[in-house]
Amino acid sequence: MITSVRRVTAACLLGAVLTACATAPHQAPRPARPSPAATSAPPTLAPGPGGLTPVFKNGSRVHGRTVALTFDADMTADQGARAAAGEHFDNPGLIAALRALKVPATVFMTGRWAEEYPEQARSIGRDPLFEVANHSYSHYAFTDDCYGLPTVSADRMRADVERAFTAFRRAGVPDARPYFRFPGGCYDRRALKALTPVGVTAVQWDVVSGDAFATDAGAVSRQVLEGARPGSVVVMHCTRSAAPTTERVVRTVVPELRARGYRFVRVSELIGS
Repeated sequence: MITSVRRVTAACLLGAVLTACATAPHQAPRPARPSPAATSAPPTLAPGPGGLTPVFKNGSRVHGRTVALTFDADMTADQGARAAAGEHFDNPGLIAALRALKVPATVFMTGRWAEEYPEQARSIGRDPLFEVANHSYSHYAFTDDCYGLPTVSADRMRADVERAFTAFRRAGVPDARPYFRFPGGCYDRRALKALTPVGVTAVQWDVVSGDAFATDAGAVSRQVLEGARPGSVVVMHCTRSAAPTTERVVRTVVPELRARGYRFVRVSELIGS
């Protein structure tokens, strides 16, 4: 579905197959026994001009050689039958590799993914190595003309994001971060305004891995290594069926970046710095 991992659209094509939308209120209680990652309020950016939801793309270029690996865990409401038939929207091998390599990471999870894989969502969410952030409930686009994604109306955007937080809580994720990644990376002023009451920081990226639908792990690895700079946010995917090379990419990229003097951090650390 892509001709080159160097095309920015490669990272967003994953969203083109993702559909569904629903609403529900959210209010996550504090866990009785919070993990170390939940002992203090996570850093967020101040609202942007006009009080709009702030947008974070990368951290400081001068305060150390840090890089954040982020993984979008995508699944939609209409894909349950495909999962039941054996399609894998999860990637436990990737999570195991990150743990074995001791790599902190931020997982941007859709609410539907958490519903399908509650044990994995809970395991990721309770592991202090990781942090779970919001990627909407159903992966509808928050703007028109976003890589062919169906769109969620402005009056339903807030509820869609809040429904994802509710799904995380029900799966047993104790402290999802107040960070949000727009499906397809598409947003405009209307979307930023709609999410202002939720209090999230929108998190984009400055390095596109190109792992979506890629079959050449070497090419994806080269793209990450060529693009990484101090403070970079790298976007990848945690979905075996649509991003089958990601585990191999991580096992290649992590030791190489460490050899170059990079330290891996979660998005919260980049924002806090």
